[in-house]
Formats: sequence, C-alpha cells, structure tokens
Amino acid sequence: MGSDGDGDDCTAPEEHVMRAGYALGGEDRCIADARHHAAAFLDEAGDDHHVPVSARAKDLTQLVVSELVTNARKYAPGPVLMELRLTTRAVEIVVWDSDPTVPAARAADPGRVGQHGLEIVKAVTENLFMEQEAVGKRITARIALAEAPCSDAAAPTSR
Repeated sequence: MGSDGDGDDCTAPEEHVMRAGYALGGEDRCIADARHHAAAFLDEAGDDHHVPVSARAKDLTQLVVSELVTNARKYAPGPVLMELRLTTRAVEIVVWDSDPTVPAARAADPGRVGQHGLEIVKAVTENLFMEQEAVGKRITARIALAEAPCSDAAAPTSR
C-alpha cells in the first residue's frame, strides 16, 4: 500500500550510495539508539561519501526514525528492524515490525493528546509507503537531503 507519492519525475528511482541495517531490541533505549544510528549514518554520508545533507534533513530523519520506531515498539511484540538507505538526493528510512496492522492517520481532533505520529511523518516526508508482509509490516519513508527536493518550480503541497 503506497501513500502520498505524487508520481512526478523528481521521484525516479536512484542507485543507493550507502545502506545500513540495524536490529533494535524491544527495550526502551532502542528508540534513542535508532536516532543515534540515523545521525551517524547521515554524518558518514557527508564525511565519507561527500553527499550533502542539510541540517533540516538530519533533524527530520531523526524525527521520522523516532516516530516509526516508537510506534513499532509500542504496538508490536519483539524486535524492530531498521534500514537506512541513501541516494544522492534522499534518505529512506525503512522500519519493519511483527504487527501486520498497517497504521492509519486519525481524523483531526484538537482535544486528542498524542497519537499524531503518522500525521507528522506524512507531513515531513516526500513519500510514505506501508506494506503488509507475510509476517508483520514494513514502512518506508523518504526525506529529501536538500531544502528544495526537485526544483524551484516545485512548490510544497499541504497534506
């Protein structure tokens, strides 16, 4: 199941410059560990592979990692797997957990406390894909590395 892809030429598949996978245990510190892995991954992208990563992209990547891993930790028993993939223009965050239920954004409710994570993730990512698998689900979020993901002509859309 895909979500929020706009189908323009700016999202054509690219070759991955680097990839890294992480098995995160079910303990509370795994969320912080995931954020640290993401920051180190993007630091390595700039330092070792000379791929420019904006401060905004780094912050958003850590936010999305935190939201996706928190949800996996909260709703699925067992380990969480995270893969980070880098192209020359975007970082992809892939999180797998054992719960087959694909999350859905809730209707707006200003009185609701919490449970806005998916709404936040949708708002800050270029693309968000959710797939049920034979065991569990896989969520992939894509974040542009630069401030303007495609061109000056591409205006951000509201979600």
